[in-house]
Amino acid sequence: MMCVKKRDLITIFRMGEEASQDIDLAILIALLRSTCVSSIDQLKLALTWNRVDIARNYILAGTHQWPEQALEEIMMTALATDKVDFCRLLLENGIYMQKFLTIHRLEELYNTRDGPPNTLQYIAKDIRKIRKSAIMSAYTLPDIGLIFEKLMGHGYRSNYTRRRFRTRYATTLNQSYALRSFHKKPVNTVAKPVDDTFQYPYNELLIWAVLTKRHQMALFFWERGEEAMAKALIAYKLNKALTHEANDDELEIEVATELSSYAEQFHQLALGVLEQCYRENADKTCQLLTYELKNWSDWTCLSLAVISHHQEFVAHKCCQTILNDLWIGGMSIRRYLNWKVIASILFFPLVLRIEFKSAEELKLQPKTHEEHLATQNQSDPDEDDDDDDYNSDDYNSGTLSNDYTHCRLSDENDLRKTSIINNDVSVDFVLENKNVDNQSIEMVTFNRSSTNLKQTLSTPTHQTDDIIDINTETSKKNG
Repeated sequence: MMCVKKRDLITIFRMGEEASQDIDLAILIALLRSTCVSSIDQLKLALTWNRVDIARNYILAGTHQWPEQALEEIMMTALATDKVDFCRLLLENGIYMQKFLTIHRLEELYNTRDGPPNTLQYIAKDIRKIRKSAIMSAYTLPDIGLIFEKLMGHGYRSNYTRRRFRTRYATTLNQSYALRSFHKKPVNTVAKPVDDTFQYPYNELLIWAVLTKRHQMALFFWERGEEAMAKALIAYKLNKALTHEANDDELEIEVATELSSYAEQFHQLALGVLEQCYRENADKTCQLLTYELKNWSDWTCLSLAVISHHQEFVAHKCCQTILNDLWIGGMSIRRYLNWKVIASILFFPLVLRIEFKSAEELKLQPKTHEEHLATQNQSDPDEDDDDDDYNSDDYNSGTLSNDYTHCRLSDENDLRKTSIINNDVSVDFVLENKNVDNQSIEMVTFNRSSTNLKQTLSTPTHQTDDIIDINTETSKKNG
């Protein structure tokens, strides 16, 4: 009866009552009431027990100022152990993802042993065998970039394999090793520290979640950040490729089936976002489909849909409008088989009755491959293509024909952020002018014979209200 004297240490649990909680909840609350447990330890305990309700209602409900480093440590644990609800809670309580996600932390997430089993190790063995290097126990981000390129195929270039990132990656590692060394001091203590964060952290975490088979976490990061349509197409393509890899490696049939179901879900998400955008604004959606995605190898949503073999996406009315506009050229007709065109074939003078697009419409006019080459020859030949040893040509799963047609789409000055509501999820699309004075011109490359799509090119221009001749136009490319 000595324990009865300290009633604050006693928690009564009544079984059988409707209002009573689970016994594990009662035990956890009893542990949290202990005065010797700090707030950080309480939050870690709730994370271990996966009780986000306790963390929200009891631990994080007060006005206590949480140390940033402690919250980031808990966030890393929540990501590694696939605790989606805790990640959402921590983002609501002070975690700033642009500052949180660093090169070191992302690499640590790829190498964690926690979470569900995945097929990343099988693909990594193939990549390292091609590179003729020893099998290492840890993944590096350049390795992940090669894996990403192998799964995407078609000449896709990952940011992790580009020279710019690899230079920053090497500098970050050198600084980290210098600070950890017990035998020598940092070489240059006055040098400006290298930025080891990511501009689009949710994009990087989406790739990590898909490659490591954390589907709910991938959906969580898909809901956040920009370029939701592109992220859905990327996740769809990666899951399809992972399904093929699982079949090729003769893994259990359940693994391939599960990955296929993940791909189907992102398949529907991409189609749903496209349909919702098209209902909101058809013209802006056409520009959204051909907007150059700087963070996705300068491709477009339409090109991603084609290389992913997303037939329903490409068959959508918005995509077909773009293809028809490429085929028709400068004629201002709604349908290709317009009666004026047919009549002019039978009676040539009726060609004069065909209407053509205005100057503003010509800015969105398709551009042939020959015109594109002429423009490229007159533009600045010094381009930063980031060619390096991490060349993905050996890992491409297919090539594209050289018979292309280029579509040029202009971002108008009034084009800003558009918020789309789809499946009770707010999705933000950001179309930028890329720091040019008037407009930015995108080039979408099509294959007329097989309707394949090549990667998107971008040609900024400072041209204002001049009428653009589709056969003789040249544009200057900004570095």
